Amino acid sequence: MKKIHEETSLTVMAHLTCIGHTKKELLDILEDYKNIGIQNILALRGDIPAGQEDFIFPKDGCKYANELVSLIRENFGDWFSIGVAAYPEGHPESPNLERDIYYFKKKVEAGADFAITQMFFDNKYFYDYLDLCQKEGINIPIIPGIMPITNFKQIRKFALMCGATIPEYLVKKLEKYQDIPEEVEKIGIEYAVEQCEDLLKHNVKGLHFYTLNKSKATLQIYNKIKHLIK
Repeated sequence: MKKIHEETSLTVMAHLTCIGHTKKELLDILEDYKNIGIQNILALRGDIPAGQEDFIFPKDGCKYANELVSLIRENFGDWFSIGVAAYPEGHPESPNLERDIYYFKKKVEAGADFAITQMFFDNKYFYDYLDLCQKEGINIPIIPGIMPITNFKQIRKFALMCGATIPEYLVKKLEKYQDIPEEVEKIGIEYAVEQCEDLLKHNVKGLHFYTLNKSKATLQIYNKIKHLIK
């Protein structure tokens, strides 16, 4: 991150999770970020490590993302802009969407500046989620997370893991060409363009792309929608 921050014009946002760190270790990491000049943090609880059935937290650590947000605010004030995760279809571990929004609000109240959503493929879930958040008095920017479909089997697996719904008509279209990678990518890019165009027309606060370290599809999408970006 230091190299990216110092040698490029990119804005760096460090991802920081509660998993495997004491509060002292987290504060040391944050101090290093500050010394480098990094001012953006995505504060996450983190996923259960492979091979574990449940979370094992350090005795003096943060169990939830809202605790991590509080730790950052209490020790660094407004130095960092803090982002958190949001789940338009609910977190897989939450019993229902209302409960999930309750926990999301705790992150906001702890000092989060903005949120990036889990990937979704049906914009209706995002718009409904925004309405529910507004009713709860949540007013921070919520940035939609877009996952370009370039590998149907992979995306289906991801969607199942995180509880994201893929519209049935899109599933059928992708199934028809699932053994032709070029067609799957073409369909995925076209769908993401339509999804982004609709979101931009609804004045979203930005777009976040899950690229999986592959920029080709995202660049194609960007080139098709950049005329709509203000």
